[in-house]
Amino acid sequence: MSQSQSSKTPLLDKVHTPQDLRQLDASQLRQVADELREEMIDAVAVTGGHLGAGLGVVELTVALHYVFDTPQDRLVWDVGHQAYPHKIITGRRDRIRTIRQGGGLSGFTKRAESEYDPFGAAHSSTSISAALGMAVARDLSGKKNNVIAVIGDGAMSAGMAYEAMNNAGSRDSRLIVVLNDNDMSIAPPVGAMSAYLSRLWSGRTYRSLREIGKQLGKHLPKLIHDRAVLAEGYARGMMMGGGTLFEELGFYYVGPIDGHNLDHLLPVLKNVRDAPNGPILLHVVTQKGKGYPPAENSADNRRRIRLTSITAWSSSTSPPAPRPRPSRTRRPIRRSSAKA
Repeated sequence: MSQSQSSKTPLLDKVHTPQDLRQLDASQLRQVADELREEMIDAVAVTGGHLGAGLGVVELTVALHYVFDTPQDRLVWDVGHQAYPHKIITGRRDRIRTIRQGGGLSGFTKRAESEYDPFGAAHSSTSISAALGMAVARDLSGKKNNVIAVIGDGAMSAGMAYEAMNNAGSRDSRLIVVLNDNDMSIAPPVGAMSAYLSRLWSGRTYRSLREIGKQLGKHLPKLIHDRAVLAEGYARGMMMGGGTLFEELGFYYVGPIDGHNLDHLLPVLKNVRDAPNGPILLHVVTQKGKGYPPAENSADNRRRIRLTSITAWSSSTSPPAPRPRPSRTRRPIRRSSAKA
């Protein structure tokens, strides 16, 4: 690029690794996220690939790398469709236009590719069990780093995810699971009140008081103790919504919060990071294809894109209409008649 031309991504140009990102002021992260989204759209226009999932986690990706000390803190992405923004800000931006090409970047996270990819994801629902293994290994070695698994609502429907959560809950492992809810809408309210309650209940003051209450409750008659536990659970359930199942599995549930609002994400992630025990499930609500209208309006949120599917688009022009998906007809199965 000549000096007479100004970069479309001046702030992102300064971010080569998450260490660079963490040098920025929190007020600059909104611009970083916007530029990261533009960079991803431009890259997928060149190579093709998965678009919707990555666009949906741009703010979450920026917030996670800003709050946590990656790669010392282990960040495990379930599958790889949502990891394109992660790759861009972890030293691979110069190769992002080789993704899914021969000799280029993998379309998934890959340990041999970067120290920021602690687990090589392939098919879904493996992130929590992988992260739990890392958390157990950390505890055995006496380390204190965080381990975070990011899993989508679709992957959360698999039995392997719940088996891992059950194991984590029974071990009281200090593990953080971020549920990226972009389709199920487990608990729709994600406004200011929900964000405030999430900050409150993920904070050290409330969690300390809750732990004190548990210790005091052990000295009360069993009937009163059990009623108090039920009352606290009902209160949190009514106010937060959607967390009963995760609480029953032994996780401390926080959320739901708006996964595109950095003012909501950052303080809650900091509280979760500083929590002395776990496991914790943070429920964030996102929109697939966020920031690119053809993907937002597409029935499948442009899960995967061909090279010809993205045309030049900017906020000053009307977005191209999504291409209709061709209908497919199944060929009838011919069965040979049984001989008499």
